[in-house]
Amino acid sequence: MTPRVTAPDIDPANKPKGPASYFPSIEQTYGRPMQEWLDLASERVEHGERHGQVVAWLKEAHGLGHGHANAIVAYTRAALEA
Repeated sequence: MTPRVTAPDIDPANKPKGPASYFPSIEQTYGRPMQEWLDLASERVEHGERHGQVVAWLKEAHGLGHGHANAIVAYTRAALEA
């Protein structure tokens, strides 16, 4: 199945802006690829959960820090709304 929100390719020579700027740190800190995090978040967002609810769930269920969880949800919501 094709993901609804696709993780961007990050070029270390051209640092991304916005929420995607957190992605290399998220992968390094939590040891999972961004696509997994985006899949988890997009499933919840598509089922009507609000931004704050998904952030709280990522923090509680997966141990993410607030900034990392917020970046994942912000990127996911922007991609789904585009």
